[in-house]
Amino acid sequence: MSVIEELIRLGNNGTISFGNYLLDSKKKVLDFEVKGDLYKVKTFREITKLEKNGKMILETVPGATIHNFNMTEKGADFIVESGEDLQLTLELEPETEYKILIDNVNVGKIKTNMAGKVNFSIEMQQNVTKTVEIKKIG
Repeated sequence: MSVIEELIRLGNNGTISFGNYLLDSKKKVLDFEVKGDLYKVKTFREITKLEKNGKMILETVPGATIHNFNMTEKGADFIVESGEDLQLTLELEPETEYKILIDNVNVGKIKTNMAGKVNFSIEMQQNVTKTVEIKKIG
């Protein structure tokens, strides 16, 4: 896979891909419209952040490229690519328990806080992507 040179794009399957962790300086795209929702992406080597209608959806530190990002009421799934280990913050449903799968391996359960945020880490390797699934329990 590769970084998203245009910073954000809509795939034929309705998912979005965004981020470019190879950039040395911060770049952003505002008001990228998908099905009536406005997305904003900020990305570079140190951070990648996606907002939907002014609300933070996903953030990675350091920066990453996210492919095929899909979020539903049952959770989220995407493919992540980065040159370094990542800390991810994802905003989901408040005070709800989710299970996290990385490359189809259940790495545990996690409960969102009152704001709906959840934090977790992923060990990455250069030129290797990881498939991430966050599934609502129950």
